[in-house]
Amino acid sequence: MISLFRRNPTPQPEQITVRIGATTYPVAVRRLVSARRYTLRVRTAQRDIVLSMPARGSLTTAKAFADKHAGWIALKLAKLAQDVSFADGAMVPFRDVPHRIEHREGRGTVKVEAGTPPVLVVHGDIQHLPRRLTDWLKKQALRELQAAVTRHTAALGVKHGPISVKDTTSRWGSCSSAGALAFSWRLILAPPFVLDYLAAHEVSHLKEMNHSPRFWRLCHQLCPRTEEARAWLKSHGAGLHRYG
Repeated sequence: MISLFRRNPTPQPEQITVRIGATTYPVAVRRLVSARRYTLRVRTAQRDIVLSMPARGSLTTAKAFADKHAGWIALKLAKLAQDVSFADGAMVPFRDVPHRIEHREGRGTVKVEAGTPPVLVVHGDIQHLPRRLTDWLKKQALRELQAAVTRHTAALGVKHGPISVKDTTSRWGSCSSAGALAFSWRLILAPPFVLDYLAAHEVSHLKEMNHSPRFWRLCHQLCPRTEEARAWLKSHGAGLHRYG
């Protein structure tokens, strides 16, 4: 007897492969009703390859499209290979200024020392260096974002909820309907005016939970360098995920 209540199996995500040199890479396929053509994207944060295609598109055509652009994919993947781990001697941007990481034995916290380049000194066991530096950067980001949010909410005469920093990959900031604000801690790696813009952006949502012309007027009012910051994030934002 066939059950009338049997569930249909969950469809598996579609995938093709592209061969670059001696290596074969998986390519996730997304069928989009809104898509009118085939497009490829190598996502920095997720470290994967995504091909978007029309809902009724052909996987054969998608495979041919990916193969045709294998050289472009290879260049993008090569950039990902340049990732920088938080390790002794590595260079990392702090407020957009390159700093050299230096490990030192003994007790102590992370501190900045002047130099050419400036130095981020991390004390303690070297095996804990990545975590200790990440925790310190998160604290610096939270402190600066709290100050910026306080300044911008005072200018608009609004109140905000809790402020937090996270390791987000899809967005730089968010504002909940209850007024809670969340930001990517990696903004501390960016120029200060970019961090200030993100704070202004989310504070503007406390009055306008949309991206209407009125919202953007508020954003520009709070942060005159809004367009410059948006352009910086578009050009350099993905690169912040190289570090960590």
